[in-house]
Amino acid sequence: MFEEHSQTIMQIFRDRNLLTQEQLSEVEEESSRTGKAITDIVINFGFADRDRVLQMIADHLGTDYVYIVSDEIPPEVVKMIPASSARLHGIVPIAVLGNLIKLAVRDPFNNNVGQEISFVLNKDVEILVADPEKIDKFVEANYGEESSSVAEMLKTLGADFETGAVEAKGPSSAPTAFDLEAEASSQPIVKFVNLVLYQAIMDKSSDIHFEPFEHEFKIRYRVDGGLYEMSPPPKQMALPVISRIKVMANMNIAERRLPQDGRIMLTIAGRPVDLRVSTLPTQHGESLVLRVLDRSVVSLDLEVLGMPKRIYDYICETIIKPNGIFFVTGPTGSGKTTTLYSCLRKVNSVDMKILTAEEPVEYDIEGIMQVNVNEAIGVTFARVLRAFLRQDPDKIMVGETRDLETATIAIQASLTGHFVFSTLHTNDAPGAVTRLIDMGVEPFLISSTLQAVLGQRLIRTICKNCRTPYEPTEDALEMLGLTQQDVADRTFYYGRGCPQCDGKGYKGRKGIYELLHLTDPLRELVNQCAPTIVLRQKAIELGMVTLREDGLRCIFDGETTVEEVIKYT
Repeated sequence: MFEEHSQTIMQIFRDRNLLTQEQLSEVEEESSRTGKAITDIVINFGFADRDRVLQMIADHLGTDYVYIVSDEIPPEVVKMIPASSARLHGIVPIAVLGNLIKLAVRDPFNNNVGQEISFVLNKDVEILVADPEKIDKFVEANYGEESSSVAEMLKTLGADFETGAVEAKGPSSAPTAFDLEAEASSQPIVKFVNLVLYQAIMDKSSDIHFEPFEHEFKIRYRVDGGLYEMSPPPKQMALPVISRIKVMANMNIAERRLPQDGRIMLTIAGRPVDLRVSTLPTQHGESLVLRVLDRSVVSLDLEVLGMPKRIYDYICETIIKPNGIFFVTGPTGSGKTTTLYSCLRKVNSVDMKILTAEEPVEYDIEGIMQVNVNEAIGVTFARVLRAFLRQDPDKIMVGETRDLETATIAIQASLTGHFVFSTLHTNDAPGAVTRLIDMGVEPFLISSTLQAVLGQRLIRTICKNCRTPYEPTEDALEMLGLTQQDVADRTFYYGRGCPQCDGKGYKGRKGIYELLHLTDPLRELVNQCAPTIVLRQKAIELGMVTLREDGLRCIFDGETTVEEVIKYT
């Protein structure tokens, strides 16, 4: 409960003397160890009951704590809140007094919710505190099944645009900031955007793309690495819809000539979701992409990443070492950051000072000092890393090693008694060594500091509901380097497609890995500037399992298809 406001709530407990100093320390240690919300720990440990905690939060916010009794809320009051807004923000309307509407909100710390509902309903809003679990149950019972799907809403909006009920000004009319804000805050646009965001997040999308073209406006979701298009809205909706998202992200809606970045914090179906917003000026208007960071979808526990036991055991032994460098490599979207976060969570404890430099910070982790890199104002990885060394850290994470300066400081940090985590963009684990040498790092420094390199990819897993055995063709086996004799007693599977996977045949993703452990024979080759192919061959002789071989393991275990492994290895 209120996971994203743990620091604020901890301060409330201190200010109001709810807990003793010993209890505060115990709660902080448990939160750092498990990642659980402060409020849940306080309640589970029996230090205070739920009602007392919620009343204290209400007192701090200067509002009331209310019990939600469904039967006491009139149906006409319930209908005043659009279902899309209720589901997106977790809202329960408690009462209407003249021009004032009282709302219980799942995240009472978020002032933007009250401002949005006030604008949409043209009423004054009073935010109340209530039990988030009761809010979720009420929303599910009263707003769970809304008749208007995205497709149905598009029909209505298309008709509204044609009749002029919703007015959209084209680029030639040069709308003012006031016009844009008025359009963006009209109830049909607000409802549509809320519904699109809600559906995308329920479908576990990682990105949402809003793309204006000359004659159409496309909205696409990325699910499990693939892009899927939804019913296209009318072209005239591009400007108000994109303006609406910019309003939600506190961006400058009048500026459409320069790229912008913003952030939207939401709680959807009881889950805190962080949306990173990026705009890009194009020939036909602004293209906008939302990166969905949903902690309930992405597990940050090393144990559940699905690594082979030998790799998991080695990583657990390596990351507790006092110094050295551990690289994770792979292309964009291969799960490198998730792996590093999971490693940090594993070593995160009260006696460990951990600092991270990221562009941007993707997930807030309790007990870790996280810094946003901003190249535009000179806050570079190298500059932040140099400052880190004066902060007495034990472990350091550098989001990406992209130049010689960053690599050099990371190596210096390792040599002076710090353990450094970082990522590199290379095709495989042995390629990381060559990449560092190409940057200009001295080979003897690499061999003396580098502990290991983990190469990884994310592949789609077969939907368990429609998994079907089949016989692979000889061509497919040949591409995998196998013969019919090699797979005589093996069963291959594919996903036939069903309602549970929306006909795709795949549902979810998992990692495949290769681990380059720098032993003495490999260190000698590094010192000799051996090419990648030589390093790779030696590593395989010493027992390294390649990405392709780990992919074959997943095929034989019935978890993925031949096509996926060929595609990503």
